[in-house]
Amino acid sequence: MTQGDRTPDRESHVLRVEGLAKTYRADASEVAAVRGVDLNVRHGEFVALTGPSGAGKSTLLHLIGGLERPDRGRIWLDGRRVDGLSEARWAMIRRRSMGIVFQYFNLVSTLTVADNIELPGLLAGRAPREVRAAREELLAELRLEGKADNTPGDLSGGEQQRVALARALVNQPTLLLADEPTGSLDSKATREVMRLLTRCHRRGQTILLVTHDARVASSADRVISVFDGEIADDVTPDGSECGPSSAADIVRLRG
Repeated sequence: MTQGDRTPDRESHVLRVEGLAKTYRADASEVAAVRGVDLNVRHGEFVALTGPSGAGKSTLLHLIGGLERPDRGRIWLDGRRVDGLSEARWAMIRRRSMGIVFQYFNLVSTLTVADNIELPGLLAGRAPREVRAAREELLAELRLEGKADNTPGDLSGGEQQRVALARALVNQPTLLLADEPTGSLDSKATREVMRLLTRCHRRGQTILLVTHDARVASSADRVISVFDGEIADDVTPDGSECGPSSAADIVRLRG
């Protein structure tokens, strides 16, 4: 591994992004979804990306999670550069080091709740007994003990999202990515999911969450506003800026 593959402040940051850009091309037109974004996230931080529909926040999250490839830019996870890895290596990172929660749950409809939660652990090569124990603990914490043998279609939207959260956490990921996790939920289920995410954060889980809901974003340590594929603002919920005076947490515009 070359020196450029590691970032010098890898001990303090779980995520570092430099100059990330993505343009979509359709017919003769181009849409710049992400425009040269720089972003640092510390271990244990809860960061919300917010902005209007089409601002580029979900694309940014998908680039960070390796679900899409950037046109240019670099990504480090826990100090290791990952943007140039193969699809197989990215898949392994997502199984072992990264949990992802989507707006529409993405559960396997033919599997039981228990099997959905255990699947990432088994794919990562963990012992079945260890994965089962982790699943039972998560079901108890999320108040889903009686749902282990149900399939996703038997559950409410809020229950399905809690299962999706358990699945994302079963491998104790370094980074949890949440893409509009409350976007398809009613207000009661939204409050429940956010309470669970806040509880995870208080135990030290690093979270990067995309939301268009300011009330959801207010649960985070930092709220980063995204407009037209660029970072427009980076503040804490009390209104203080995470600007140049907080050098370790700079999020700046390029160009």
